[in-house]
Amino acid sequence: MKLLCPLCGNVLEKADRSLRCENRHSFDIARQGYVNLLPVQNKRSLHPGDTKEQVQSRRAFLEGGFYQPICDALCSMAQGLSGPLLDVGCGEGYYSSRLAKCMGEELVGLDISKEAVRFAAGRYKDARWLCASAARLPVEDGSVGLLTSLFALTLPEEFLRVLRPDGAFIQVLAAPDHLLGLKNIIYPSLTEKSKDTVPELPGFTLEKSEAVRFSFTVEGEQVQNLLSMTPHVYRISKEGAAALAATRRLTDTASCVLNLYRPKK
Repeated sequence: MKLLCPLCGNVLEKADRSLRCENRHSFDIARQGYVNLLPVQNKRSLHPGDTKEQVQSRRAFLEGGFYQPICDALCSMAQGLSGPLLDVGCGEGYYSSRLAKCMGEELVGLDISKEAVRFAAGRYKDARWLCASAARLPVEDGSVGLLTSLFALTLPEEFLRVLRPDGAFIQVLAAPDHLLGLKNIIYPSLTEKSKDTVPELPGFTLEKSEAVRFSFTVEGEQVQNLLSMTPHVYRISKEGAAALAATRRLTDTASCVLNLYRPKK
């Protein structure tokens, strides 16, 4: 899988401790091993994506094994598929590093958060980690065998561009009943909202869909870690934060849907 320059679109080649294109645009390979391919002009904020604290919380929670059933289901759905693998919105690399190992395939992980890919590169050395935008993936057309987006954005047109005609896309979406225990603590009331967890995607055909639902229990710091790794951390009120801070043990339900799509013939 060849990487492209985010400034001119030409192929990037490794030169010493950097990636360079024929137009002499150069991007340093950080000490941890990741590359920042997110030019300043493509940023919508100074520090886009998850913060260092959020990434640390997610790593602590995921490595506690609470979401292992999701990882197992992902590896099972990917059986028989081929790489190379591109994970869009990879976070700190927990899911995609394990998936790549199960498949025995090359992995490129991409996230808009520099902190996330820094953590990923520091822990998982057998992959390439990029800070980049999903809106314009810095990857050659038709070069990806399996693309994944796990609890992250889905951009059908751009995903189709980089996938091989025989490639596949695995999407993981949170179901409406995901983390109801947490929500009932931090919000005074819940509004039931309909959510399409098996969406029709332009240019794709749905091949398989699987629901994953299981209970887990967190205690102590892991209660706060659970909140910090969700979008609810941005929405919580002072009252909700106080209620969660007083919660030392929480039993909740994880509920999500895994969808496997193929490019339409």
